Amino acid sequence: MKPLLRFQVLGVLVVLGILHCQASVRRHAFVVKEAPYTRLCSTKNILTVNGQFPGPTLYARKGDTIIVDVHNKGNRNITIHWHGVKQPRNPWSDGPEYITQCPIQPGAKFSQKIILSTEEGTLWWHAHSEWDRATVYGALVVYPKKGTHYPFSKPHAEFPLILGEWWKEDIEKLYTESLKFGGDPNISDALTINGQPGDLYPCSKPDTFKLMVEHGKTYLLRLINSGIQDILFFSIANHSLTIVGSDASYTKPFVTNYIAISPGQTIDFLLTADQDPDHHYYMGAKVYAAAPNPFDNTTTTALLHYGNFTPSNCPPFSPYLPPYNDTNSSVSFTGRLRSLADDSHSAVDVPLNITDSLFFTLSINTFPCHQNDSCQGPNGSRLAASVNNVSFVTPTVKNILQAYYYHANGVFGDRFPDFPETVFDFTAADLPLYLETPKSGTEVKVLEYNSTVEIVFQGTNLVAGDYHPMHLHGYSFYVVGWGFGNFDKDKDPLNYNLVDPPLQNTIAVPINGWTTVRFKAGNPGVWFMHCHLDRHMSWGMTMAFIVKNGKSPDDQILPPPPDMPPC
Repeated sequence: MKPLLRFQVLGVLVVLGILHCQASVRRHAFVVKEAPYTRLCSTKNILTVNGQFPGPTLYARKGDTIIVDVHNKGNRNITIHWHGVKQPRNPWSDGPEYITQCPIQPGAKFSQKIILSTEEGTLWWHAHSEWDRATVYGALVVYPKKGTHYPFSKPHAEFPLILGEWWKEDIEKLYTESLKFGGDPNISDALTINGQPGDLYPCSKPDTFKLMVEHGKTYLLRLINSGIQDILFFSIANHSLTIVGSDASYTKPFVTNYIAISPGQTIDFLLTADQDPDHHYYMGAKVYAAAPNPFDNTTTTALLHYGNFTPSNCPPFSPYLPPYNDTNSSVSFTGRLRSLADDSHSAVDVPLNITDSLFFTLSINTFPCHQNDSCQGPNGSRLAASVNNVSFVTPTVKNILQAYYYHANGVFGDRFPDFPETVFDFTAADLPLYLETPKSGTEVKVLEYNSTVEIVFQGTNLVAGDYHPMHLHGYSFYVVGWGFGNFDKDKDPLNYNLVDPPLQNTIAVPINGWTTVRFKAGNPGVWFMHCHLDRHMSWGMTMAFIVKNGKSPDDQILPPPPDMPPC
């Protein structure tokens, strides 16, 4: 049995054991207290994991099961989501608060069973309560099964690179005030690589993350965007990047000098250390900003240097990063992703005969300001967001999975629309104001077991167009097409890629554009779908699927664990 991995979320104590076959799991209790963290010349208390920021990287093999005992020693509710893990038949441990579980209350604990199945590559874990994932996150590396190997030459070494955002203010205060006043939240004060802003920010040079390589060696770097608000461009000065995977699925290799990565997405790439070892090189990341809103216009850096490098007064070489508003660079990178289509590593099984054709509009909206409130949205309104003009209302008394499993009424409705009620020119420059106000409700879409699903995500220009990284829990999906403007149901499907589309769990729908995904609904349970920009999710750009049980006992939801957190 592998040694136990242990981690804690500021107050949240977590013990992990990796199961092989019927091996037992040893558990260890320990107490971790809140610790202050210093960034940008200021110190504040943050939610951390094992006193670390980011949290520790967790390692497993394809098909393993991980047991996580979460003890909340903090002063507020918490949940943890295992991003990209399909959790076959086990939505109970998926993590989104009030969707598949009630939050873990202070002083309580919850044992989560994390079941890995077909995933192989890089995933990650993060808080799924309020905006706590701003600091509560870490990598989850899924190696091939023993006796199998990567579809590329074994790298000399591997390293996770986690991109994030840092606010000087408390993230709970940011969340609370954003919802209270109904406006855009304050932008981050810095971007980070492995928790560090880099030496272009004040007071950050001594702690800048450094990666040491040996000349002539090839490395596998696992890139994760944990940020809560922005797509990011990433690059390494003077070095080519060979893309080999995304969202724990292998891709056809291609060479690039930059990466565009959405919040929630992972990208695996190979780096060959073939440059002059007498210099050092910046790794850098900055925001891609599609909408005309304020954004964090800073650049985070880390250092790549060779083992025999001697520090000098020469500055590091700077990386190429596309302009902040370069939409073509963002979508062209994503558009190059293709499944490896290798039966031994990444067989492609795109659903061809679709039983459920869904068309989902993604919109920024507004609600009227509550009486006696002072709202900061357009014209004194409260910002909102919607899918098919339904702004999702999160339950607070029972979670949806609990209500579904125990047949409790009044928690959710099952009439989420397959198509928008009102059809209009979704991406027109000027749209009438009456379209901006959505309905609100807690509606789900019910799918039959093993149904084949196609979703066309259509971005709209209501209030302001924006990109939307859409994430589906419990599944990976094939991204079979995308484009700008309004989706044309007669012409656009003719250009779908049904041969080797990328298999992902998060995909950025381009600003004022569309993206089509397909998946087979073979995983029963309640599964959340939402925009991975946290402000859009909090405003209501979310919904949930209920996938019914199949006829066989092996095609039905597992029973709930005995220690599910109560509401």
